[in-house]
Amino acid sequence: MRISTRNTKRLGTCAAALALALVAGCGGPEPDSSGGGITLEFLSLAWQKESVDANKALVKQWNATHPDVQVKYVQGSWDNIHDQLLTSFEGGEAPDVIHNDASDLTDFANGGYLADLSDYLPESLREDIPRASWDTTTYGEGTYGVPFLQEPRVLIASTALLEQADVRIPTAQHPWTWDEFEDVSRKLTRDKNNDGTTDQYGVAWSMKEPVAQSVNLSLSTGGRIFYKDGDGKNEIRYDSADSSVARLIDRQVNEDRTAPKNGLGMSGSDTLPGFFAGRYAMLPLNFSFRQQVQQQAPKGFDWTVLPMPTGKGEPTQGTIPQTLSVSEDSRHKRAAVDFIAFLTQAEHQVQLARGDWLLPTSTKALKDPSLNTDTYGWKTGAAVAAGLRPSPVLGARGYAEWKDKIATPAYQEYYNDAFGIAELRARLAGDGNRILDRYQR
Repeated sequence: MRISTRNTKRLGTCAAALALALVAGCGGPEPDSSGGGITLEFLSLAWQKESVDANKALVKQWNATHPDVQVKYVQGSWDNIHDQLLTSFEGGEAPDVIHNDASDLTDFANGGYLADLSDYLPESLREDIPRASWDTTTYGEGTYGVPFLQEPRVLIASTALLEQADVRIPTAQHPWTWDEFEDVSRKLTRDKNNDGTTDQYGVAWSMKEPVAQSVNLSLSTGGRIFYKDGDGKNEIRYDSADSSVARLIDRQVNEDRTAPKNGLGMSGSDTLPGFFAGRYAMLPLNFSFRQQVQQQAPKGFDWTVLPMPTGKGEPTQGTIPQTLSVSEDSRHKRAAVDFIAFLTQAEHQVQLARGDWLLPTSTKALKDPSLNTDTYGWKTGAAVAAGLRPSPVLGARGYAEWKDKIATPAYQEYYNDAFGIAELRARLAGDGNRILDRYQR
């Protein structure tokens, strides 16, 4: 991918200064105060109290040990963050350090709004985060963010209902196959009072937002949905491996009746009351939902975290990590990356991950004892992390439009049995490729 830049004339005149000063701002770092110190703005999207507290504590720790480079914590929100950042970029008021996720980096890097961090990243940080994670923030020859938090999809299951059904409990080393998962779902589906109505479903698929999970889980069966053609351009295919999980969900909802149809319109949070009431035995949810389960579960309710099924041996799935980037217009890129390197040290990633109930990308952090306990399924998550791969949508310009205009309504209609797999393929790939082509002219 070719990464364009804005103000190429201005950047060109900075080349000599860049070489001499080893910073990315024209003329080198300029003081932000009369005392000659630097002040960096850090836009954080942390929102849970534990996560906000962890971020603020690390900022305080940095400021106490770096009197010449002070960080100002700025609270942001995930709501409409793309539009908010775009406005700040265009207005020349973007913060120095930006918390976001990797899906936003494609357009912002392509537009020249984010700095290439390649020349600033310390080798220790490069080595501690796996190549697969770096691939989520690398476009062309540049690296436009540090991936630091990641989230797999897992099965949150009722321990009592699993024991009643006497099924094999999967592990990350020996997960269920998708075929086994279908069999287990049938065993967990029951008409308890024999009145002809299902009282307990094996699984509830919350499909209010169906696209990301449909794409990311396609990796578990050898699919991708988003591919590169012979010329390196993005294209959408929807062959057997790509559609395998979608066809399974369709079978469970519309043929086997092991998943309720009303779950299709639910968010993950909407399924929790039915889960606690014993109406659903298993829920495929993002890893962070464990916090809601822990907080809302009735007293004595026992639950467990299981890896998602697989069609290829290892539980593989796509992920879109949270990232830390630097604005191209920042006058203090070196200092900004130093702060990012501090935030993403292994011990600090552990604090941030626990605050958000997510997983760190750091190899060292994933070995921390607090992330390898059976409590709340942390150990399962840490083991599943080895199978996380960059989501196929990363780097695909036009994905957001495809998701909103084509894929979301198409998946929802398909799962509601409005049409078959051939029509779903025609919409996702046929209509979808026309959108991608428009972005790649």
